[in-house]
Order: sequence, then C-alpha cells, then structure tokens
Amino acid sequence: MKNSPLSYIELSKGNLIHNIKTLRSVAGKPARNATHNVAGGGVQFAIAIKGNAYGHGQAEVSKILDKYVDVFIVNSIEELRLLRKTSKKIAYLMGYVQEKDLLEAIKLGCVISIFSLKQILTISAIAKSVKIAQKLNVPIDAHLGREGFLEHEWAEVFETIKKSKNIELVGMYSHFANIEDTTNFTHAKKQIEKYEKAVALAKKFGFDGFLTHISATSGLLVYEKDNNINSLVRVGIGAYGLWPSEHIKFLYSKKLGSRPSTWKSDFQVELKPVLSWKTQIAQVKTLPVGETIGYGLTYMTHTKIKIAVIPQGYADGFGRNLSNKAEVLIGGKRCKILGRVSMNMCVADITRLKNVKEGDEVVLIGKQGKEAISAEEIGQKADTINYEAVTKISSLLPRIIME
Repeated sequence: MKNSPLSYIELSKGNLIHNIKTLRSVAGKPARNATHNVAGGGVQFAIAIKGNAYGHGQAEVSKILDKYVDVFIVNSIEELRLLRKTSKKIAYLMGYVQEKDLLEAIKLGCVISIFSLKQILTISAIAKSVKIAQKLNVPIDAHLGREGFLEHEWAEVFETIKKSKNIELVGMYSHFANIEDTTNFTHAKKQIEKYEKAVALAKKFGFDGFLTHISATSGLLVYEKDNNINSLVRVGIGAYGLWPSEHIKFLYSKKLGSRPSTWKSDFQVELKPVLSWKTQIAQVKTLPVGETIGYGLTYMTHTKIKIAVIPQGYADGFGRNLSNKAEVLIGGKRCKILGRVSMNMCVADITRLKNVKEGDEVVLIGKQGKEAISAEEIGQKADTINYEAVTKISSLLPRIIME
C-alpha cells in the first residue's frame, strides 16, 4: 500500500459486513427493535468486541458495525470507555467490574454482569444515588465451572434482585463449554437443561421479558440455527471471518461430502477473514555456511543462504513459539522463519527468491499472490488457537480499513 506505515493491520470492511449479514441470516428473524424487551419477537444480535475486537481494533470495528448489530459486548470498564467514544449502542459489560468503577460504568450506560450477591446490593445503592435504573445480566454457571451462579444460589439471587431498588434483570445467560470441538453433544445438552431450569425459576419469581442467551458463534451454528431458541446470540470469532473449530467449518462447508447425519446442516456458510497483517523487509543479506541466526543459536546455516530481516516479533504479537516453525509471504512465496523470533524482529529464508529488496512487502497473516497464511495456521504452529493468534496482535499497530 502506498504511503503505508512500516507494519500495520488491514481490515476488510466488506468482509466484516458480509460475515455479520451471513451469521445474522443463520440466527433467524431479526428483532424488530434493539431493546431489552423480547415481546416483539425475533433474535437480537450481539457482537463481541472485547480483546480489541479480537485483535482487529475495537474503535474501527465498532464504527463499521454500529448500524448492523443490536448490542456490543465488552469485557472491562476500559473497553466501555472506548466504546462510548464511537457508539451509543446498547453495551453488555460481561467482565468483572471493581466497586470503585461501578459508578462510572452505570453513568456510561451498560448492562452489567453480576458476580455476587454483595455486588447486586452495591449496584442497587449506587444506581439509587444517581437515580438511574441499572440493567443487569445474570450469569448462570450451567456446568461450565467458571463465572456465574450455581443452582443452590439462584433463588437468593432472584430474591435479592426483586427486593432491590433501581435495578432490573434484563438478561440471563450462560456459555457452552465444548459445543464446537465435538460431535458428542452430551455435555451441551446437560448445560442446556441446567440453563433452562434457571430461566424457569426466574419466571417463577415473576421476572418476564428478559433476554436469554447461551450461544456464541459455535452455539449459533450448531444449536440455534434459525430456530429462535433464545432471544439473543453473541457472535465473536465468526464475525471476524474465523471458524470456532474445524468441526464446525466442516459442517458448513460447501464441499458437502459424506458426513454423519447429526452434522448435516441446511445452511452453507462462507466466512471471509477480515484481518491481514503486513510489514516490510528491513534488510536483505547473504550468510555463509556455519552462521547462526538469532538468540539461543537455535538455527545454523548448512549452506550459503539469503535472509530477510523482518521488523515484527513477539512484542507485536508474532509469538516466540513460532521460532523455526512459521512462514511468511514474500513475493507471493512462502518463506520459513529461521532462528528465534525476538521482541521486535524475526528472520526469513529468501534464498530461492530473486530481486528481493529492502522495503518489499511481507505478509504475516493474509494473502499475497496465490498464497495465503491463515490465523488458523499461525495458531496451529504456535500450539494454540486462531482466537489467540489474532487477539494478541499489538494494539499499537495501526488498523487500516479497506473500503
């Protein structure tokens, strides 16, 4: 790109919007209005922009998607502050909020997830003091073993909310523990039964019109699927054109092939990656036989080779565990990383390339010519997942929106 920064992230606006529209079509009939009342029917659509929008850039993504989604999901007071600079949309703050930050969160406007009975009472008191009716999301620990209230706590939670002033239960949710990595849905069914039990109890306590949500991208594609089971879905990884797992990618593949009946889908979904990660060659040089490359002496040349020094490293999000494993794209060809990835630099083998020079484009994630390196590939080589591969990209790198 002409006049581009040295290293940067490209965001495809078209692909981002395509993914949202595609997943929204799977979710079923959209809600008439983005409110916290489900009486109008339809499914409300929430997009997770936590973790700097999974590394894509929170400010950039929220601006693009403001008119395409009903709810933005953030994890912290810091992310809520940033969101309020770009959007007035309904915000779910689903991470833990310290007591000292509750007043600010309430004033900024959000639906707060609660983590204890004490927090319910504190939020009620603060909301009353500023004369704001604060909306709450109640997390249910339905066999996840993470945040949320256990079954023996539910009655006291509902009773406490009911008695407290200036607070309103507008949502109840849980998270699937393992719906994306398996064709055995035994645990998922157990979770659904537990969650539905909590919803039923809330209704016995007189709560009505609250939103129910248990599905992220994986749950949407495997469980909800246009069935209007819950009144809201929370889309994260899929919005960015990445699959929650190879299982689900296979389920929705256009290459139908032979699949178990339990994995047949009435939909064919194409997700388009939104993010490309680009930089430039800083230096080109030829090394003799017997030369070591990088810290730790983890690579030694066996023949004379030509290398490119690339100004990206683990401080930028290109992990040290990619040392001697990953590849990058230069001149439309795959070039292997040699030696240790350091804080701000790594080295690639360009021996077989001709006419390579300082300033030439390097692609760490994305396409170049006929070749492509995916976040899934980076995740696999780093012994992690595509979520982490993109989320840990440094927020200091400029995000450039491609129209």
